[in-house]
Formats: sequence, C-alpha cells, structure tokens
Amino acid sequence: MIETFTQLKLWLVENTSLAKDALHIYVALGVYLGSCLLLRWRASSWKPWVLILTITLLGEVWDAQNAEGLGWETIPEAHWKDIWNTMMVPTILLIMARFTSVFDRPAKATAPEDEELSDEL
Repeated sequence: MIETFTQLKLWLVENTSLAKDALHIYVALGVYLGSCLLLRWRASSWKPWVLILTITLLGEVWDAQNAEGLGWETIPEAHWKDIWNTMMVPTILLIMARFTSVFDRPAKATAPEDEELSDEL
C-alpha cells in the first residue's frame, strides 16, 4: 500500500509538471474546499483545517516510514517543510474567514417594490 501511494505521488509529479511542494499546496486547497462543500463545513470552522493537519501529519509519518523501508535517509527538515508548505494556505484561508469579511455573503438586494411594501407596513 505504501509503495502504491509513493508511486502515485511520483506519477503525479512526473505527469503534472508540478513540483512536489506545489502538489502539497493543491491537495491541501482541494481538501479544504472539498470538505467545506461536501461536509457543509464553513470556511471559518476549525474542522477543515484540522482535517488537513491530520492528513498532512499522517502523510509525513507515512513518507518517513516509506523512506526508511526503502533504505533512504529520513530528513526531518524536509518533513517540517512539507508540513509548513501544506498548512500555509489553509491557515491563511481560516484566518481570513474568521477575522475578515472576505467570505461573507453579500446582503440580498431588495426590489424597489418590496421597499414600498415595507414602508407601508
């Protein structure tokens, strides 16, 4: 299973012309927005962020175990870089959703005739 996961990652890097670091960002963004859509979580909720953190940490543990199993050197700095890189955009989105009005829905415009009716009441 670990080998299949590693092969999938290598295939994605080779066939998308994206660096592995860029894939971390895209996957994190996809999971963040996808979880908001599919699970109906708000962008300001901690839930999508924690989901990505959990997936990221599990992925890095998996990568470290896979590297050791293949006899490769495990470089802790590289794993921390992957965690940082993966969590940056979701963290920015969470902060913006919680503390700014960027994700607020605009107020519905009322039709002029609705305003006249409300004035009469």
